[in-house]
Amino acid sequence: MGVAEEAHNVKVVGSGEKTVVLGHGFGTDQSVWKHLMPYLVDDYRVVVYDNMGAGPTNPDYFDFERYASLEGYAYDLLAILEELQIDSCIYLGHSLSSMTGVIASIFRPDLFSKLILLSASPRFINADDYYGGFEKEDIDQLSQAMESNYKSWIDGFAPLVIGGDMDSVAVQEFSRTLFNMRPDIALSVFRTIFTFDLRHFLSRVTVPCHIIQSSKDLAVPVAVAEYIHQNLGGKSIVEVISTEGHLPHLSAPEVTVPVLLRHISHDISSDTF
Repeated sequence: MGVAEEAHNVKVVGSGEKTVVLGHGFGTDQSVWKHLMPYLVDDYRVVVYDNMGAGPTNPDYFDFERYASLEGYAYDLLAILEELQIDSCIYLGHSLSSMTGVIASIFRPDLFSKLILLSASPRFINADDYYGGFEKEDIDQLSQAMESNYKSWIDGFAPLVIGGDMDSVAVQEFSRTLFNMRPDIALSVFRTIFTFDLRHFLSRVTVPCHIIQSSKDLAVPVAVAEYIHQNLGGKSIVEVISTEGHLPHLSAPEVTVPVLLRHISHDISSDTF
């Protein structure tokens, strides 16, 4: 096993000519794909991994400077593909990892046949000509709450992001994976995500992109999905699904999984869309 494979707990399952790589978002780990995986393994070679800083990774490997920008995550993804000798893949990234895939595809477009961007945002903070959903003061308050009492912050943050009550299985699962992160690492990743501005990258993307967005997502307004669609440099398509929350693959798999499978198996040019 290579260095990147071991550090990111890479698992390769299934069989098929095409490879699907799954990247998880902030506060989760590769287990978030548990509802999708069984539907992929018969037809695809599937690669899952943990982002550095996620609970199952070694916190000593988390380089605060490297992961202060998404380029660090993109280089990790490219290292994993290189170690596994993957020369082409379908990349499905959620939230943080959707933008990781965007950046990695600019560096090495030859490695990606298409990107599937689930709950993606290039910028969370509003600007004069852009609605991201948050004001800077909102992010500052959330960061301060994380610093003062991480466990209490999770209890409030998880149901807001999932869009369910505290007793739902999805909220409990998201709370568990958030709690598994070391608090100082979680705060650093949170600040990186919620203060980045990656809009300038979009026009440089040439790989076809499938943008999938919940109709009601506290973290990402539907307008952001349309913004990405209008500003990407290559072909793209948007599908808004009738789900609530930022992690529909965890909270509403019965709706989300069939949509993801359709976008994995069909290209933009096909009649399916």
